[in-house]
Amino acid sequence: MKQDYSLLGQSGKEAIASGLANPHWFRPKVDPKEIRELSIKQDLRPTIDALIWLGLLVISGSLAVYTFPSWWGLPFWLIYGVLYSSASDARWHECGHSTAFKTPWKNELIYQIASFFLLRSPYVWRASHVRHHTDTIIVGRDPEIQNMRPPDLIKQVLGIFGVIELKVNLIRWFSHVRGMINAEEATYLREKDFAKVFFVARVWGLIFVVTLASALFLNSVVPLLLVVTPRLYGTWQMSMTGALQHLGMAENVTDHRLNTRTVMMGPINRFLYLNMNYHVEHHMFTMIPYYQLPALRELIKDDLPAAETSIFAAYKRLLPVLWKQLTDSKAVIVYDLPKNAVPYRDEVEHLLPHSL
Repeated sequence: MKQDYSLLGQSGKEAIASGLANPHWFRPKVDPKEIRELSIKQDLRPTIDALIWLGLLVISGSLAVYTFPSWWGLPFWLIYGVLYSSASDARWHECGHSTAFKTPWKNELIYQIASFFLLRSPYVWRASHVRHHTDTIIVGRDPEIQNMRPPDLIKQVLGIFGVIELKVNLIRWFSHVRGMINAEEATYLREKDFAKVFFVARVWGLIFVVTLASALFLNSVVPLLLVVTPRLYGTWQMSMTGALQHLGMAENVTDHRLNTRTVMMGPINRFLYLNMNYHVEHHMFTMIPYYQLPALRELIKDDLPAAETSIFAAYKRLLPVLWKQLTDSKAVIVYDLPKNAVPYRDEVEHLLPHSL
């Protein structure tokens, strides 16, 4: 049976009525002093990471244009696309939390750049992501649940290339250009930010016009390959890693160990993803910078499930659950906890009969 994932539907009303909305989330007991130390932000590490990202973006884009239309340029376009789209997702996320840089304007600058690359309205999506953290995977409350139950396999495939999100974002952008906020956005966006949303949308519109005019003037698709379309051909990496954050895990629970997973990844994926593979840890302590998440894992690991050892291992566990959800929407993954960990709350009892 399909649930109502709309923020305006019955599920959201039931979550509020039952007290499930904005719940008291489980957190491991830890020395507050150690958390404060891990929460200290710096400028050096994120500045180096940002310069590497932007430098590689310029280099790969330049080589792609220089070699166009030769097939020898294809690897450069693929690299450019991943840096433009997938790497932007992590930078959008961290700088949206204002946790990457110590200096506020640096967070805001990278956030605005990444928001444009992803075509995510910066003020709408910042508010949306706050709700994602207060009501993580609570049906009818979390606006960022990407994968509903039962799974829609066609949407899953299209999602690999960002088609669904791009379509939604462009529809929203067109509404914002005309000075309109939709009903769902209005449930979490502050009214005082409406004017900012409209202004940004219109600035983006000018950029789109210049890009299209350049393509027509030059009689070339290169401007379009450099702007907007990388949101399609460069999205696969963030789709691959992002799906592992919550997919196949529990809905409507109050413990991030039940609705979020951590996956060990290699250095390239961790650079692109800014350590968001440590996703349980991030949700438990959102104000800790990405470069401190491995240390946070070490600090609280005795209360956490074992991390998946690789992307391959995570999908090996996940895919059978998605297949099962086609006929049983309650199918779920429940990870075992270490022997001496603080146990799950009673809510786990209704999950265990359906755990694979």
